Amino acid sequence: MEDKAGNLWFGTTKEGVYRYDGRSFTQFTMKNGLNSDTVLSIMEDGAGNVWFGTADGLSRYDGKTISRIPLVVPHTGYLQPSGSSIDTPPAKNMVWSMMRDRNGQLWFGTTDGVYRYDGTSFDRFLDDARIVNKDDLHLRMVDCMIEDAGGNIWFASGMLPGMEGIIRYDPATGIMTRFKPGGEGWIRRMVFDGKGHLWIGTRHRGAWRYDGHTFMQEKDGLGCPQIMDRAGNIWFGGSENKDGYSSDNGIWRFDGRSYTNFTTKDGLGNYGTWCMLQDKAGRVWVGTRNVGLYRYDGNRFIGLSE
Repeated sequence: MEDKAGNLWFGTTKEGVYRYDGRSFTQFTMKNGLNSDTVLSIMEDGAGNVWFGTADGLSRYDGKTISRIPLVVPHTGYLQPSGSSIDTPPAKNMVWSMMRDRNGQLWFGTTDGVYRYDGTSFDRFLDDARIVNKDDLHLRMVDCMIEDAGGNIWFASGMLPGMEGIIRYDPATGIMTRFKPGGEGWIRRMVFDGKGHLWIGTRHRGAWRYDGHTFMQEKDGLGCPQIMDRAGNIWFGGSENKDGYSSDNGIWRFDGRSYTNFTTKDGLGNYGTWCMLQDKAGRVWVGTRNVGLYRYDGNRFIGLSE
């Protein structure tokens, strides 16, 4: 994630979070106030606070201090997946995804379900009586959330106890609609392109594109779509091997007509892509499984991990 000041933030597994200011990396861990040293998601709010979704709930950095932010739901305490309210939070409520919508409201996808924060208090999304939930969806383990041009919110349901596919929420009607491209319930990433088409990465059935009417499966070898760059290209990781972390397919870039493949010959390692971003200077950063961080300067990928 790139913040307003141009700093880049990178979450890790068991090493906390790193901030890159263009010159050097600074590490933040539990010693600095993080709930956990496994950081799964990062987001900046409208006030410039940086939020960290960790393996043990939410942390927030105000520029000076990192604080634990309890996911407290007013009057009802913490709502368990069973629907029963209790006074203590779920143990190790992992925060897999975060999103800031057009109105400035913050959304959090957790093991326990989706929560919202309006700047004052949290609520559990599915407790909203206006929601039409005909499929009795639980929205646990949401890996990704994204807002479309019409203000609809899309949820990508992750591994069990998720596996609910793609869910579209229409705030105007309250209706939630579920899709399972190719019958797949485990959705990892979603990206909108310049035409408003939704690109989708699944765990077991490759990459798909939704044009508003039909789901179309894309070419073999593609992993999850990660970003649309400023030129309108869609970037993908390669397909996962059975071990769950390596990939033989490198990275793919789609320009609307054809795919370009980047591999170890271009400086990449032989591991799967976990996340990507494009910074303000136009460089593409790639976070991978087990072998760290790469940066693409337009010609070659450079490894930046020790």
